[in-house]
Amino acid sequence: MIDPARILERLTELGVDLYTGVPDSLLKEFGRHVVAAVPRGRHIIAANEGASVGIALGHYLRTGRPALVYLQNSGFGNAVNPLLSLADREVYGIPMLLLIGWRGQPGVKDEPQHVKQGRVMTAMLDAMELPWGVLPTDPDEADRLLTSAVERAEADQTPFAILVEKDAFSPSAAPTSQPDTPDLSSREEALQRLAEAVGDDAIVVSTTGMLSRELFEHRETTGRSGARDFLTVGGMGHASAIALGIAKREPEREVWCFDGDGALLMHLGGLAVIADHAPRNYLHVVFNNGVHDSVGGQPTSIGVVDIPAIARAAGYRSAARLSDLADLPAAVADMRGSGGPALLELRVRPGNRPGIGRPTRTPAESKRTFMDAIR
Repeated sequence: MIDPARILERLTELGVDLYTGVPDSLLKEFGRHVVAAVPRGRHIIAANEGASVGIALGHYLRTGRPALVYLQNSGFGNAVNPLLSLADREVYGIPMLLLIGWRGQPGVKDEPQHVKQGRVMTAMLDAMELPWGVLPTDPDEADRLLTSAVERAEADQTPFAILVEKDAFSPSAAPTSQPDTPDLSSREEALQRLAEAVGDDAIVVSTTGMLSRELFEHRETTGRSGARDFLTVGGMGHASAIALGIAKREPEREVWCFDGDGALLMHLGGLAVIADHAPRNYLHVVFNNGVHDSVGGQPTSIGVVDIPAIARAAGYRSAARLSDLADLPAAVADMRGSGGPALLELRVRPGNRPGIGRPTRTPAESKRTFMDAIR
């Protein structure tokens, strides 16, 4: 294992002085150390991976020094366009390092949504003609790879990708810091109360991460099938669009999107499209805990956002915020009364109960069950 502090120290010696990206579970210990050790002016947690590439590009244009972009390989698709159409050596030629958590690496057991991405990851890098390497677990070898990566990126004016395997980083000694929100309910409790208020007849599309796992476990615990739940186990930020696609062809039932603050920020422009096209049965709830909970609890930028105001400005019929779950039944009734698209921001505290299970159905089984249930 590699000490994240040593990696950060070596990168600093090599002239890398800006860190930007979207948090990843395999990079969790590195991310914790960056949050604690790098001043906020030199560390930007971006809304999505493509924006991180843009930030790194702008940094290089002003300073002439490469930045480091960190991401999970499941989000690499968001970065492909700016990497090829902007940073590529045949366009602007912008050196940067890409530190990529290699989920679904061949031979390493992982969740089904990561298997295909992991298998084709190196082929994608080769097809894009990006130089790449795998971060060694030996610290001295890791130093040498980082040195050659920066030298190659600068000499060839190109991004250089470094793949990080599972358990590559040792635990960071940096303290974990999360918002102080003792008066807020847990996301799991809020989710259970919302599910009860929504009822069993509605269609629910839930966002990726802990929220979908908690919803699946709630259905199992209460003896409900959850057949009309679509658990978006991958594709962060796309649950609201999936819900829109269903709602446009669903004349009979309410379609609820159970979303997260990080997922909302990732594709915030979708609010305007939902407002423009969504039918009155489209109802949108954002669970806002202010962090990327499933990958280490790093903060999002949601603290500067008035979510209901943005939704109303985008064209939602109504939008509100609440923190007290006692007000939840009335808020759900108000959403139904106004008609959609309607949004509710539910403020909850970070963290989750240990031992939350994962869906026991495969994605293909879930798809068939869901489609059969709503036909």
